[in-house]
Amino acid sequence: MVQMTATDGKAPIIRFRDVRKAYAGGKLAVDTLNLDVAEGEFLTLLGPSGSGKTTSLMMLAGFERPTSGVIELQDRDITATPSWQRDIGVVFQSYALFPHMTVLENVCFPLAVRRKSRSDQAAAARRALAMVRLEGFEDRMPSQLSGGQQQRVAIARALVFNPRIVLMDEPLGALDRVLREQMQVELKQLHAMLGVTVIYVTHDQGEAITMSDRVAVFDNGRIAQLGTAEELYERPANEFVAGFLGENNVLRGRMVRPGTLESLVEIGGQQLRAAPSALPAGSAVVVALRPERIGVACGAETPPGATRVSGRIVGHMYYGDHVKCGVEVTPGMLLSIKVPLADAAQIRSGHALDLSLPSENCVVIAG
Repeated sequence: MVQMTATDGKAPIIRFRDVRKAYAGGKLAVDTLNLDVAEGEFLTLLGPSGSGKTTSLMMLAGFERPTSGVIELQDRDITATPSWQRDIGVVFQSYALFPHMTVLENVCFPLAVRRKSRSDQAAAARRALAMVRLEGFEDRMPSQLSGGQQQRVAIARALVFNPRIVLMDEPLGALDRVLREQMQVELKQLHAMLGVTVIYVTHDQGEAITMSDRVAVFDNGRIAQLGTAEELYERPANEFVAGFLGENNVLRGRMVRPGTLESLVEIGGQQLRAAPSALPAGSAVVVALRPERIGVACGAETPPGATRVSGRIVGHMYYGDHVKCGVEVTPGMLLSIKVPLADAAQIRSGHALDLSLPSENCVVIAG
């Protein structure tokens, strides 16, 4: 069993211990989840549909019961505690606002359930609305708001009773790209201001990379890798993480020579200098190489620690600040590369192109 510990040595506020969730017919949604979450952390659960991330969130919220295992909040077993007794704020993708209530009444609702006085409810709700920049919207109905405004109301409602933990399930999924990016910034600012623990579910890799203290990548009910966005991006633990988190060239080959400074890998008849690896010679391996880390070779010299390869451009696309193209090096080796626009004058389909592959960026994974 691998224990996923909290970050920076902080005491965990949440613990999943051997948590499993199986549905009727034996379908296993979450398989032996062990995870610590530090107080004040912004942790993202990232993965494709059906990977177990939302089920894990719903078990923590109390909307689902684990089949086995224990969930702890501040060293207290809450596995069987009703959701309304956990003091956890939840924000859903669908917003889940009451259409017959005003904005103020929606935000007051968690306080009414907790039997706070009307004056206390109104004062706290107005403070929460101010935090999400919705002063003056108190008397509007949800149908009179834009999608982004509705999402702000949902966030205010989740924060109004000062929870120590806020769960967010694909909260920005229904917004357009520009508004989604704006809300990402606002959520991070709220997190920094309030110091609340946030567990955030998404399938959007960009959200996970830019917003999180740590990211847990889910695959088939298990955590495939847990770490900072930089750790996952630069050093994926397996082929699934390498292929899922951001764009990557995932190339299959065999280990020629392992090493502590660099290794040597053969792919499609081409030998590449790669990052250090202890995988044995002759073993099947995968090399993960980000498109933006591949350079266009200029002149006769190859940069130190890099492999120079030659290929032919088989297609290219313009993205404004860069050009992305496919380069066929050998029949078994097709590379996707990103070239800054200033260096893209020679990018034409059918043209030959020399590439420089830095060994430190050729990450070796067991195949």
